[in-house]
Amino acid sequence: MRNHHIASPVCSVVIRCYNEKKHIGRLLHGLMQQTVQRLEIIVVDSGSTDGTLSIASRYPVRIVNIRPGDFSFGRSLNLGCAAAETPFIVIASAHVYPLYQDWIEQLVSAFDNPRVGLVYGKQRGGETTRFSEHQVFARWFPEKSVTTQCHPFCNNANSAIRSDLWKQFRYDEDLTGLEDLDWANRIVNAGHQIAYQSDAVVVHLHDEILWQTYNRYRREAMAFKRIFPNENFFIKDFLRLFFTNTISDYNNAARNGARSRDIYEIPLFRFMQFFGTYRGFKESGSITSQLKQTFYYPNSNKPKPLPQRMRPDEPLLIDYKSERRTYRENR
Repeated sequence: MRNHHIASPVCSVVIRCYNEKKHIGRLLHGLMQQTVQRLEIIVVDSGSTDGTLSIASRYPVRIVNIRPGDFSFGRSLNLGCAAAETPFIVIASAHVYPLYQDWIEQLVSAFDNPRVGLVYGKQRGGETTRFSEHQVFARWFPEKSVTTQCHPFCNNANSAIRSDLWKQFRYDEDLTGLEDLDWANRIVNAGHQIAYQSDAVVVHLHDEILWQTYNRYRREAMAFKRIFPNENFFIKDFLRLFFTNTISDYNNAARNGARSRDIYEIPLFRFMQFFGTYRGFKESGSITSQLKQTFYYPNSNKPKPLPQRMRPDEPLLIDYKSERRTYRENR
């Protein structure tokens, strides 16, 4: 179903999803409140069975389907970008939601610089986010914007690209993750620039059990090794990073007031993060269908019954003109 605005949309939003009924309504509700109102919203679904599409169909979206067996992060993005009909494409995870009504306006404003081909925004965790992941977000997504970034780091949970640039550089469909980093690295090598917009902030919720965290970092390490084949991650790197980050997290938790669950979750998260990275660097050979199942559809063999009523959660969107300063001060 196409966007129902009479005027042509000025920006496309591509959302990849699989069984995201818990979160996607909050994102779509937030998109309806953006200051950039002429949006073309494209949902790329890879076989949801939990009512995700029922929620999405309540909004002015176009749904693009990809068979679960054909899924990869790059392939689903290529399908979504191919369906987009505007100069700029915002890419968002289905389990993020905006804090401010000018999220997209802030994100695409970086394209005022004609040399910028990609921009990504800030991410923060929610109330259920593990303490260590809060620390990861704070390190990866600082408070200060960067108009010209000197390295290819970015994250497609909250980013935007130029459509014409995507037509020149398609996403790698064979990577098990980090298709965003690979894409950014290629456009930087071609002379384009990357920007980071701190004011374009979303809440990113990872509802993962710990072995899923391990799988996430494992598949991303496999992709990283393919993108940068000269890089290595040895057992000494695993041990060093596990202990230094665990100690740092405990120090920050002591200063900021830790929850009781943080005490035991900190070392568990960091172990899964860096052991998964270590194992991913050791992987070799092609990705089997069984491994793809583990990476992309870890719970698909445990279908859940559809609820009798499906209502998307609604976000608490903050008036960006009056509350941004308060948000920064509280961080």
